[in-house]
Amino acid sequence: MRGLEGKVAIVPGGATKIGAAIVAAFKAAGANVMVADINTEAGAALVSDGVGFTETNLRDDASIAALVKATKETFGRIDFLVNVACSYLDNGIESTRAEWLESLDVNIVGSVMLMQAAQEELAKNKGAIVNFGSISARVAQTGRWLYPVSKAAILQLTRNQAMDLAPEGIRVNAVSPGWTWSNIMDELTGGDREKTDGVAAPFHLMGRVADPEEVANAVLFLCSDEAGFITGTDIKVDGGYTAMGPERAAAAIPLLME
Repeated sequence: MRGLEGKVAIVPGGATKIGAAIVAAFKAAGANVMVADINTEAGAALVSDGVGFTETNLRDDASIAALVKATKETFGRIDFLVNVACSYLDNGIESTRAEWLESLDVNIVGSVMLMQAAQEELAKNKGAIVNFGSISARVAQTGRWLYPVSKAAILQLTRNQAMDLAPEGIRVNAVSPGWTWSNIMDELTGGDREKTDGVAAPFHLMGRVADPEEVANAVLFLCSDEAGFITGTDIKVDGGYTAMGPERAAAAIPLLME
């Protein structure tokens, strides 16, 4: 994809499975990447030629400012923000005020503060922002409130950012993954990808979860020159999850005749 070589991306949450795939894709395209994460061990393990790491807490403005400063000092510019980082904290109806505020602070406010800190560089370089929505933003999910609500808000934030940043030449889009082989899937299944695919199959037309690299491909497209006239939109990398609806991939009417 054109327009990525020599550019610089900041990837909060870059130490996760999805984030690491995005970092690798940018590097393969000739871009430099600053990984930002609270997981210092996993983040430091990604450091290589063209890939740096800055320990970053998105709930702290000083930490965000230090990230932007470190990126400029290391790579000389900032072209892309890819907001992978999120909190999975969610106790549904029982969630406390403190839990709501923590979830929204990480999932929404932190990315906005990063945008503000990097806005001058993004405008100078006619850059792009990719936010992370989710299939969870579009459907009700039993026992989950904080994560779906924050992801729905991110999609509206994406539209608002796209409108107000367009005069500066900054494009803003989102990707909304379906079930993806990610840290949370790995942890919940004890590393069992086959089981994960099996559980996900009835909910996705493709019959499996996404590979992190498939999500990364969509992110790079939105940052590339090929997406130069795309802003304010959301790409669903969901294997047909949202197209399927409540029927799933099975006929319901025959059940009435059993």
